Amino acid sequence: MNQALQEALSQLESRIAQRKLYRHRPYGHPETLCPDGELWKQKHEQGEWCEWSNKPWQYDFHEAGKDNQERLVVCGNRVGKSESGGYEVAIHMTGDYPDDWKGIRFDKPPLIWTGSPTNETSRDIIQKALLGGTSKEELGTGFIPKERLYGRPKMRQAGCSDVVDLFKVSHSSGGVSTCVMKTYEQGWRKWQGTAPQVTWLDEEPDDYRIYTEALTRLLTSHGIMMVTFTPLLGQTELVRHFQHSDNEGVWIGTATWEDAPHLLKEERERMMRSYPRHELQARTMGVPMMGEGAVFTTPEEDVVCDPFEIPHYFARINGIDFGLDHPFGCAKLAIDRDRDIIYLYDDYRKKGEINLAFHAEKIRNPDPWIPVAWPHDGAKRSPGAGDKESLSLKNKMKGLGVNVLNKSARYKNDRGGPQPVWPIIEEISERERTGRFKVFSTCNSYLEERRNYHQKITKSGDSELNQRRDDTLKACFYGVMMRRYAKTFHSKAVKRPTTSCFSTRVHYAMD
Repeated sequence: MNQALQEALSQLESRIAQRKLYRHRPYGHPETLCPDGELWKQKHEQGEWCEWSNKPWQYDFHEAGKDNQERLVVCGNRVGKSESGGYEVAIHMTGDYPDDWKGIRFDKPPLIWTGSPTNETSRDIIQKALLGGTSKEELGTGFIPKERLYGRPKMRQAGCSDVVDLFKVSHSSGGVSTCVMKTYEQGWRKWQGTAPQVTWLDEEPDDYRIYTEALTRLLTSHGIMMVTFTPLLGQTELVRHFQHSDNEGVWIGTATWEDAPHLLKEERERMMRSYPRHELQARTMGVPMMGEGAVFTTPEEDVVCDPFEIPHYFARINGIDFGLDHPFGCAKLAIDRDRDIIYLYDDYRKKGEINLAFHAEKIRNPDPWIPVAWPHDGAKRSPGAGDKESLSLKNKMKGLGVNVLNKSARYKNDRGGPQPVWPIIEEISERERTGRFKVFSTCNSYLEERRNYHQKITKSGDSELNQRRDDTLKACFYGVMMRRYAKTFHSKAVKRPTTSCFSTRVHYAMD
């Protein structure tokens, strides 16, 4: 190969490396979905990606920025949390929003603060994600394309080499965005001053005042706060702030090793054997130690099971929670009456302005004969309906072919209306402890909600349930509550296999 060709190929490789922002695909993007996504197929054939949950946690994190000023995603180690934060920072700094971007947008160049525990972690994690490095060869191989950098990054004397203090980026509006890279070791007073539009904290600060100071800066700018970390510090004040907040502008999400296709199964198993047992849940599932605040205390690994073909003699019932002012939730249950075991084998949660027909199709498919339990608020008329002839939510579902029960969910047939929640929680908890309530590993929404379901302490000193992001939990509660109406399919059955990347399930449906 002659020298001119080598130089041309080298320049091409350099330009490709500097297009990371435009080549990035968050987990949940159509190209990443297994087994149909083109990117997943390519990576899987090359042995770089494993089969995974398809949970779109990175998409959810970005989209939540539109309606929530404060966002936290607690993750297991190495699932891609810093990639998510770095990608969003780069999108805001350049103004180059992808066509499918549903998160917050900035029409003008924003001022951005980033936060890391030390100068070393700022350089090795955030700086690498955004810039790639500071050398001539590395600069521009992060999410910020080299041609968009406005001058050279400003360095600081920090006791370690190549630490960036500040850099600027050309924004699509014609202005210039600025990123100031701070550390927690500088102390909370260094987080006072100007008003950034975006603050990204990667890993949790030891001093909660750093968070409150950074949040205070956003009051003037009406900006956003992003926090990404593995909760190794346990049930800290910052974790409690997100878990206990009643503010609708506060969002929390989770991501586990099962939600990251690049973590191969063999590698996960090897690392799990190396971690101390008390760190396993935090490092693999992003679960902070919740102490007495946790509602469900049985270890998740004792509750989760691999998907299997549901036998035709198992009784079935579905539960739904109407999304009046929150996401719509559905939980599909199968009951082994001989062994008194309830299996949650499928779940569904969807937010946004989606009509009931869309939800009805998800509930019916592929077994429209299964009874469906529903909450008492389903007897209300549809939101926005003004005339007296409008149907209730329950009757609308019935008209859409959903096999809704005649009665709303209740413990006893003669006592309808709102039901106390603790009896069903205690029953499911007892079943979990005795191995009589199992959850398929593919039920991502339910498992995420279960991890964060907890009690909070009120100002009066009492404890109460923090009933946020509990849509599939509630749907499951209604199904278990009404399991006496579960039905076994006795008629002639037609097998219809449905294949996923996890398993092949055989469903039964009416002729």
